[in-house]
Amino acid sequence: MEASMFKTLVEVESRDLDAHPPLLPAAPAKAVPRTYPGAPHHRDGSSVELARIDTSANNNNNKSRAGTPRGSAGPSRAQSPSRTPGSASDIEMSRPSTPTAFDVLQSITDPHMNRYRMAASCLMNFGNGLNDSAPGALIPYMEKHYDIGYAIVSLIFIGNAFGFIFGAVFLESLRLKLGRARLLALAQSIITIAYAPILAQAPFPVVVVSFFLIGFGMSITLAVNNVFCGSLRNATTALGFMHGAYGAGGTVGPLIATALVTAAKARWSTYYFIPLGLAIFNGVFSTYTFWHYERDLPAGGAQPTPAAEAAAAAANSSSQLLSMFTALKIRIVLLGALFVFAYQGAEVSISGWVISFLIATRNGDPESVGYVTAGFWAGITIGRLCLSHPAHRVGEKLFVFLATVGAAVFQLLVWLVPNVVGPAVSVAIVGLLLGPIYPCAAAVFMRGMTRTERVNGMGVISAFGSSGGAVAPFTTGMVAQAAGPWVLHPIAIGLFALMMASWYGVPHDRKRSV
Repeated sequence: MEASMFKTLVEVESRDLDAHPPLLPAAPAKAVPRTYPGAPHHRDGSSVELARIDTSANNNNNKSRAGTPRGSAGPSRAQSPSRTPGSASDIEMSRPSTPTAFDVLQSITDPHMNRYRMAASCLMNFGNGLNDSAPGALIPYMEKHYDIGYAIVSLIFIGNAFGFIFGAVFLESLRLKLGRARLLALAQSIITIAYAPILAQAPFPVVVVSFFLIGFGMSITLAVNNVFCGSLRNATTALGFMHGAYGAGGTVGPLIATALVTAAKARWSTYYFIPLGLAIFNGVFSTYTFWHYERDLPAGGAQPTPAAEAAAAAANSSSQLLSMFTALKIRIVLLGALFVFAYQGAEVSISGWVISFLIATRNGDPESVGYVTAGFWAGITIGRLCLSHPAHRVGEKLFVFLATVGAAVFQLLVWLVPNVVGPAVSVAIVGLLLGPIYPCAAAVFMRGMTRTERVNGMGVISAFGSSGGAVAPFTTGMVAQAAGPWVLHPIAIGLFALMMASWYGVPHDRKRSV
């Protein structure tokens, strides 16, 4: 009853949308442009990516729609004009933003050929270790064969150092002209040729020239392999394996050399048949593995065209020495060069003269103390293979400093303990602590340089390292001629102090990838 009475009073019906379209909000009477400091903007509107849109047509349409009386026939939704991007100022036609580029780093296993490239790098560094560690065990026999003293026989270190320096000078020019595969083939060929006069026991000046050529080839292979391993993901581990192979070569080198000249009663030069055969194999294997290296690089690391590389090589061929001085203006390259100069100087000095020290001052037997150098290189190998990864987790900066301090302490024990066994054990521990220092430092140096600085920068650092590996043992030999081989220890401890001073100034965790 009540419902029927209510129905007669109120009639409920739907609203006619066609007769009464919904009103849209009118445009603001005044638009005030605002500039936000946090957003990119330009004073001239021509270069702003999202330009302002001409809204006069929409404003007029909205005003006419707002002025239409209720119930009159106004424009419906289907009749509203549509906007099409007809000019570059429309937001629909705005220019896309510049994409941000990120480096895609390769790994030891990706691409697949990197497995073999890593093996080739380790084998080449293994050969370098065979070459560098043998003189320490062979120097007494070279002195006897050529009837020379400490000062003259030390010239082999000078020849090796000058070869490293010349290799660094021409490294970038040769890489641009030849590419990595041909460059490594050239380096191994030079090393192969250099072993011939040594095997023939040529006059000593010719042997010094041979060590110069060996240093030239080793400089190229070391710089190229450092750049390859340092550009991979977890570069510290890759560099640890590569330089661990160097330590392995340094370990077996004195063992083989001492066994040949003592047990087999062979000539001192017979040992060099082994690194000769390895150099021939490395030349073929490295050429095969690195032949398509540039093609396998990610898009961000694409190489220039051959014409561009040839032009760059022609422009740089006359200014390589200038480029070395330019690289030295980079702080991390200068400090890295000083650090590796001291590091390699201490390493080669200890390896080359600790046997002479034990024979002259501790009355050691030449047939037995020759194996002490093998213990030193075994420590380097174990340190690089087992301590490089923990050093990466702890932090390279702190680890290198602590390892250098520990090496100086045990070198002092080698000097002061008055027997053969104590110094033999201590020098092995010195090698253990020195082992991971180079790969850790190389990883820090690589992170602190741009991609374009790495080849030249690491070449300069390697050249200075070889210079230290020549100047320090040569100085030790010159002073030992007058004062005795005990001078090895204060020279080595002084080089450790130089390492700590230069490492203190190296920038910490400075990463650049451009």
